[in-house]
Amino acid sequence: MKPDTSPVRILGIDPGSRFTGFGIIDVEGQKNRHVHSGCIKTSTNGDFSDRLKEIFKGISTIVQEYHPEELAIEKVFMNKNADSALKLGQARGAAMVAAMQENIDVFEYSPNRIKQSIVGRGHADKTQVQHMIKMLLLLSEAPQEDQADALAVAICHAHSRQTALLVKKLA
Repeated sequence: MKPDTSPVRILGIDPGSRFTGFGIIDVEGQKNRHVHSGCIKTSTNGDFSDRLKEIFKGISTIVQEYHPEELAIEKVFMNKNADSALKLGQARGAAMVAAMQENIDVFEYSPNRIKQSIVGRGHADKTQVQHMIKMLLLLSEAPQEDQADALAVAICHAHSRQTALLVKKLA
């Protein structure tokens, strides 16, 4: 984690094999400012490895253009479909390697922790997350789901890093 020097730019990632959301915020003290967000939409044609390549290239381009100092990404959760979880894990890996290639520190958060950080409860729905992201970042409209989730990951990390830095100062 970058030392306690402000501001810090955080790239949040909501990984997916078809849609990978990303959100970039600048954090200075307790203030979070929206920089950019969007979604990498992979093609449905071709091999799965082609999708991973698109995610890797997309995140690499974002990293080169916006120069984040830290990356926060959602952890894989196991649902009913093991194949889906494996694909999600591979999409996460492609995004993480793109960032680590530029020596960016990577931090991982569970979906429940992210929702707890943003909405106040770990089982919030997508609409609640979108609404809170709009409010927290003073956006004119709620971002699309994947963007909102990625921005939520970035804000969750911003909160966590503030707590970690405070604990470090007190130690």
